[in-house]
Amino acid sequence: MVDARVIALVLGVVGLAFGVAALAAGVPALGAVAGLAAIAAGGTALAASPQRATAAEPAAPDDRDQTIDRTRRELADARGEVEALRQELAAARSGAEDAPEPPPELAGSDTSALTDPESQLFSEAYFRVALQSRLASARRHLRPVSVCLMQVAQGQVEDASSSAPPARVADAIRETLREADIACRLDDGTFAAILEDTPENGAVWTVERTRRNLVSRSGPHTMWAGVACYPAHAFSGDELLEQARAALVAAQEWNQDRIEVAAVEG
Repeated sequence: MVDARVIALVLGVVGLAFGVAALAAGVPALGAVAGLAAIAAGGTALAASPQRATAAEPAAPDDRDQTIDRTRRELADARGEVEALRQELAAARSGAEDAPEPPPELAGSDTSALTDPESQLFSEAYFRVALQSRLASARRHLRPVSVCLMQVAQGQVEDASSSAPPARVADAIRETLREADIACRLDDGTFAAILEDTPENGAVWTVERTRRNLVSRSGPHTMWAGVACYPAHAFSGDELLEQARAALVAAQEWNQDRIEVAAVEG
């Protein structure tokens, strides 16, 4: 039979874990679960007290050894439960940290204005503010930031008469980009990516992997892309976006898949 004290210990630890999770994730339901677990732990401890007080005779040596072995097994099980809870809490914290958050300038804005309805990527409003934020961080840490603009048409260039479905392209972009990168769809239908700590050669390879991903998933598509990098091509967000647009226009002059990098001004 499981020792009531061990049960009380496990319930108390469960309550503590859910309480910390509720505090970290801001989920009231977890706080309620923590409270119930604490109440159950207290009730179990109280129920165990009379049993200890009414013990009339000391246990025999054999019974004592069995009790010690059983208690050790129960404590081992309790430690396993605690470790599992710790892992779940760590996973919950990791998920909360990885979840994309709007830049401070857009906190409190209408979330529908931050998302493109067709692709479910971030909107141009989000893109412009996020780009300024990433550039400010890049200046502090002396790291490069790249902007990639992409236009995608269905089929090979000779039959590429219509734009590719936004959701299809968005899926290929999401599968290619890292969690630290930002994918957006601008108001004119152009797909944009902000690549943190990425120079121009890394940005070119990211665009190429996106194109290959799209083709392998959905068949022939034609992609034109323009790449510009801070600080090689521009120092401000507006200038960086302008340089990437100019590179995209140059790429669209080709009757095939093409990635153009912004020119370095002398």
